[in-house]
Amino acid sequence: MEIEHFTTQKLFILVSTIMSWAKSKPPDPEDPEIAFTDEDYRRRRAHPNFTDHINAEKLILKLGKTNKHKFSTYIIASGHQYGAGEGVLHYFFKRGWLSETPAVPIFGDGSNFIPTIHVLDLAAVLQNVADHRPKSRYILAVDGSVHTLEELVKCISKNVGTGRTEKIPTEDAFLSKGLTQMHLDMLLVNLRMESGLVKESFNIKWVAQEGLVENIEQIVKEYKQRRGLLSLKIFIHGPPGVGKSTIAEELCKHYKLHHIKSKDVISEAIANLEEIVAPKELDTDNVGEEGEGHDGEEEERGENVEEAQELLDAIEENMEQNAGQLDDEYITKFMKDKLKSMPCRNQGYVLDGFPETYEQANGLFNLESEDEQGAKSKIPKYDTLITPDVAKLEDPENRFIVKEIIKEIGEPRNYGLTDEEKAELERQAAEERLVKEAQEKAEQERKEAEERAERMANWEEWNKHLEEVKRQEQELLEAQSVPLRNYLMRNVMPMLMQGINECCRIRPDDPVDFLAEYLFKNSPDI
Repeated sequence: MEIEHFTTQKLFILVSTIMSWAKSKPPDPEDPEIAFTDEDYRRRRAHPNFTDHINAEKLILKLGKTNKHKFSTYIIASGHQYGAGEGVLHYFFKRGWLSETPAVPIFGDGSNFIPTIHVLDLAAVLQNVADHRPKSRYILAVDGSVHTLEELVKCISKNVGTGRTEKIPTEDAFLSKGLTQMHLDMLLVNLRMESGLVKESFNIKWVAQEGLVENIEQIVKEYKQRRGLLSLKIFIHGPPGVGKSTIAEELCKHYKLHHIKSKDVISEAIANLEEIVAPKELDTDNVGEEGEGHDGEEEERGENVEEAQELLDAIEENMEQNAGQLDDEYITKFMKDKLKSMPCRNQGYVLDGFPETYEQANGLFNLESEDEQGAKSKIPKYDTLITPDVAKLEDPENRFIVKEIIKEIGEPRNYGLTDEEKAELERQAAEERLVKEAQEKAEQERKEAEERAERMANWEEWNKHLEEVKRQEQELLEAQSVPLRNYLMRNVMPMLMQGINECCRIRPDDPVDFLAEYLFKNSPDI
């Protein structure tokens, strides 16, 4: 309605989504590898849940055609965006980062192709459209990658999580917390797309032209910065029995870190080696379903079995020679591998009691290859990837050490509490509050009952004292009144009774005055 009042031409760019193409028929049914291009936009068919998007696209294109001199319009159909927070892919980044489950899920068989683009590259596309006003009004904005959902999830899990993935049925994906219906629709899309106009005509300094997989290191770095995820690496050292493990457990609980103890790490490493060399039974139920991925895993396992067996034999021989103890060489290797694992690199760790000597610390934290300059320097070159943070703490009594360490390090820099954890804490707080209120109420009632009983006892005692005081006062008054009564009976009452009798006989108008005169006349000596 405002277009007719425009005094100059306005530029309107609608950033839409490739989901308005989700149900399009392939350009060549006989060759599924042929990709959609910008020129195919008239044949696009939207996903049923994205009809509002395609309707908005059609409306904007129509307004641009009918009012081209006043209202210039463009449609940018964006691939799924990542970078600086990761958007729809954040679900997989978070699952991998937290490592709360053994594997990151892949929905369905994961063979669907997902067009993507980095948010900064999308911004560059918008800038080019604004600056150069291309003839084509509909532009695909996708990078040059052709990645499936499985490839994307495996890459994310390897570089953020444990590296493990698992395929789950598409139906189960709808039960996943943290995913909306829109997210699931976008993750299950299957499109091959090429942006010819962007590639050939636009001047773009690409951030991630080859896509997420090829630029995963930079993407993970952006992800950590955007989400405020910084690893905390802490080493607690001290004599036996001073409470290192207790403090470590508290810090791990507070910051959601990994508690690293040499004994546990050694047991875990040996168990992993034994699992590698153990014979595997072929799971015939999953052969057809897993396909290539299963064969790849078997091939990789075959390459590692011999190496794992040699290491196990060397460990067994070493422990026999050292009365069941391992040399520092093996302990340091296992500890270094643990600290370099993705969970420890992501969230961080609390290293409990190891290393104990300079030699152990040097073997654990130094770089494996040092140049001459590093060897000559006072401070040896160390591996910043695994070396703990350095902080100065002065608390010789170790009394408030956890509080001081938390104060020194600062607030947690990981994902906050989940909704379930928040609800559980609120529930516990409510229960504690109710218990506390009940205890306070019971205590108040007990105190009131004691005070009431004490008041009643005091009241009875006071009443007894009061009665005794009254009795004693009465006796005292009676004793004090005896002389007065004797005096009155002897000197006053006889004359007074005569006067009263005489007053009753005569009945004067003023009996009081008559009685007074009578007493004065008949008792002159008193």
